[in-house]
Amino acid sequence: MVYSWGACYTVCMVFEIIGYVGSALVVVSMLMTSVVKLRIINMAGSIIFAIYAFCIHSYPTAAMQICLIIINIVSLYKLLAVKKEYSVTKLDSKDSYLKYFLNTYQADIQKFFPSSQVNEDDIVYLVCCDTNPAGIFIAEKTSEEANGIIQARVDYTTPRYRDGSAGKFLYEFLSTQSFSKVIAESSNSAHQAYLRRMGFKKSIPENSTQFYKDLSNLSL
Repeated sequence: MVYSWGACYTVCMVFEIIGYVGSALVVVSMLMTSVVKLRIINMAGSIIFAIYAFCIHSYPTAAMQICLIIINIVSLYKLLAVKKEYSVTKLDSKDSYLKYFLNTYQADIQKFFPSSQVNEDDIVYLVCCDTNPAGIFIAEKTSEEANGIIQARVDYTTPRYRDGSAGKFLYEFLSTQSFSKVIAESSNSAHQAYLRRMGFKKSIPENSTQFYKDLSNLSL
């Protein structure tokens, strides 16, 4: 069967596009702060790039991509299958470790919480996984504190623990500390997605940047 030059060119272009898409996904995965997202996107890129390698008969490249796919699958299994054991410790707003934590993750925290300063009477909780710091929660007392309502100023999770488990544990813990409701303000789309994932609801009106979460039905 004889193929026209145009048909061959089209097939080659399709192969090239597949290769570029795979390469782009691998590069994008390196920009992810969440290890889980990094592994998923990197694996997707490797799968597409492996298809490209087979299409152009580059079998050594295909073999390498298959190895990377297996590595990503094993890593995802370890990340998702192993149950994380969390604990929460209350810190003083002047605690030296709090200052160290905020300074260490300052650049990343600023992306989500531009106003991350700590006031003297703020409520501060450190979330740990085993002995590793997983996140920090800073809330200001409100005029309705007597009713168990607090205003979250910072609810930050380190990249390694951004699978939602640390946040879920935190809010279950807060429900045992005489808190009935948490209010959060956010105009950051990524943080808004996190709030919805944690069960926050948007305040009325719909264009409001305020969210709230009822803690009354939660328990550890």
